[in-house]
Amino acid sequence: MLLISLVSIAVLGLAFGLWFWWACAVPTSTFFRPALIRGPEEGKRICLTFDDGPASPFTEQILAILREYQVPATFFVCGRNVERDPDLLRCIVAEGHAIGNHTYSHLFVFFKSRRRIAEEIDRTQEILEKVAGRRPRIFRPPYGARWFGLVPTLLDRGMHLVLWSATGYDWKKDVPGIVATAMKELKPGAVILLHDGRETRSTGQFDRSRTVRALPGIIAGARQRGYTFVPLQEFLPAT
Repeated sequence: MLLISLVSIAVLGLAFGLWFWWACAVPTSTFFRPALIRGPEEGKRICLTFDDGPASPFTEQILAILREYQVPATFFVCGRNVERDPDLLRCIVAEGHAIGNHTYSHLFVFFKSRRRIAEEIDRTQEILEKVAGRRPRIFRPPYGARWFGLVPTLLDRGMHLVLWSATGYDWKKDVPGIVATAMKELKPGAVILLHDGRETRSTGQFDRSRTVRALPGIIAGARQRGYTFVPLQEFLPAT
């Protein structure tokens, strides 16, 4: 009987652990609400987003492609990266794209206090206001991780939690794989995740050239399927 009880406890513990991981780490989890994971299903509107920048030369190369194809995008930036290259953030804004908060240091929020999370968000907000003259109303947590205290912190600041519903897994796939995976996950209202940087690493410590090369294929493939790229703002609740 003791053995059966121990096995039952272990099974329940494993089940709870898996559920807790899903709730905190999987983008489609709705445990931490409210969050924008995907836009309305009416029509065939989709959004393009980039994380971890700004980072030269990849951000500039992505901006050139977006300009050529006339596609709006949202860049979730890290405060430390903006400090390193403020002019690049100004270029993003000057091109008409939206910016969002991605913490100062690319913080992994698991097991972090509400105060620590708030410090990362507020520090980045101050930097963005100083450099671009605005405090964004959107936030995406690094790795899509959520933790207790994050949502209340955002609500206190009038900010929206934004995740994603499609990605090219551009941190691990080759160019054809990035395009194919992004296309496979496209649905009306999709919020697509790509990257123009890598955490807060400086130039020379990472390579996003595969993302740059895959981007035209993603844009062309989506348009061939009848999708229209729209600003993320269109998917946010009216305030």
